[in-house]
Order: sequence, then structure tokens, then C-alpha cells
Amino acid sequence: MNETSNGVQRRPIGAAKLDDTDRKLLALLAEDSTRSYSELGKILHLSAPAVHERAKRLKQEGVIKATIALLDGGKIGRPLLAFVHVDTKSWAVTRQLIQLADLPDIEEIHTVTGDSAMLLKVRTRDTQSLEDLLGRIYQIEGFEGTRSYIALSTYLERGPSPIL
Repeated sequence: MNETSNGVQRRPIGAAKLDDTDRKLLALLAEDSTRSYSELGKILHLSAPAVHERAKRLKQEGVIKATIALLDGGKIGRPLLAFVHVDTKSWAVTRQLIQLADLPDIEEIHTVTGDSAMLLKVRTRDTQSLEDLLGRIYQIEGFEGTRSYIALSTYLERGPSPIL
């Protein structure tokens, strides 16, 4: 069960119990989630209903968080990928930054250890759009600074591997 504290969802402790077939199914779905249960069943040597039940259980347990299309930023008008390290004075300020999640330029928000309080993954149309986004962050009271890193090329982008 997930608990909520200060508007931030806490993750359950402990990994889900997955067997080798679950992990193979997850790897196949991560590679191409449009495969039918019948096709997956042939690969896994299971019936289509058995694959469906496994996938359903993995969704219910929160192992599969969503089924999404991975979009090409450049082809949809957001070619500039940047990672923005954000420094804040307090956790209350960090919570205000989490509210920026509604902005379409922000793909990911992470609280982190080290020199920054947060790490944002953003995709924008251009450097002016990135500057506009940074301007919104600068307006938050208690914000201390940012460091932005623009990605020149992306060679690998994927989610976590289910294979141990």
C-alpha cells in the first residue's frame, strides 16, 4: 500500500516477487508492448490466457506502471533535451517544484542526493523555451539556483531492465 505524505507519494519497500517467466515477459513488453498475448505466449511457451493473467497481475501489483508510446522528441518538435539540477533552500520549496510536473516540457522530476536537491529531465523546442522554463523556476521563492546540461546526442534511453 502506498502512503502519501506532504503530497509526495512514497514507494512501497521491497521488490515484487517475479519468476523467470515474469521477467522474460516484462523484457518482451518493454521491447515492444504491441505484441499480442498469443505472440507472447508462443515465445514464452505459454497459452495466450496464461500470458494475459500474468500481465494483468503485473499491472495490479504495480510492476507494469503504464503502457505508453515512446516518442521521438525531435520529430514532435522538442529536439532540445536537457537535464536541470535545481538547488532549493528547503523541502517546502522542493514540493513547490514538484508542482511543475504539469508543464509539458518536463518529462521527469527526481529528488537527489549530492550538490542538488532535484534533477529535472526536460525537452523543449529550443534554447529560448528552456530559458522560459528556467524563468518559471527562478520565480519560486526559496529557489537558489540551477545548473543545466544539454544533451548533444542520445545513444541509449530506456526504462529499467527486468533481467537480473
